[in-house]
Amino acid sequence: MALHCLSSSSSCLSLSQRLKSLSISCGSNSAHARPQPLKSLAFSTNVVVTALPKAGMSMRAVEKGSPRRGLSVVCEATTKKADSAAKRARQAEKRRIYNKSKKSEMKTRMKKVFEALDELKKKAEAQAEELLPVEKLVAEAYSAIDKAVKAGSLHRNTGARRKSRLARRKKTVEIHHGWYTPSPAA
Repeated sequence: MALHCLSSSSSCLSLSQRLKSLSISCGSNSAHARPQPLKSLAFSTNVVVTALPKAGMSMRAVEKGSPRRGLSVVCEATTKKADSAAKRARQAEKRRIYNKSKKSEMKTRMKKVFEALDELKKKAEAQAEELLPVEKLVAEAYSAIDKAVKAGSLHRNTGARRKSRLARRKKTVEIHHGWYTPSPAA
């Protein structure tokens, strides 16, 4: 029986060179005996590590050609992820977690501002002094947005749009209560 690699890749060619001493036999030793089909074929992991140290390998028996020709062994070599790709995956996961925390903080701060502004807008007789804690929340939200932009978690235009959204919402509450009157457009 011979070891056949049906793939034209260099790994299978190097495999056949490294495994020259490997011999598999079926049936009796007489020259005229008909070869017996092989039920199962298994290789130890030592052969895989010796032949292809940076690849996994699976082998399967395939009946090919005439019955006299016998059984062919097909090897399939699959390469593992390269070390640089594994490192990139680890770095990407670290960045994803870091960016997620920055965005989460920013969204939480914005939500607090929107909730405080909604409560203030619903109050019938609100005073202008009640806007001071909301302004502090707005400042914290601005800071969180700026930090996310600086860290690269958020595009600068997106950050500007979110800050603008906060300012517009605050201005509508001020206009609603009469604390601010917009100047007429010229």
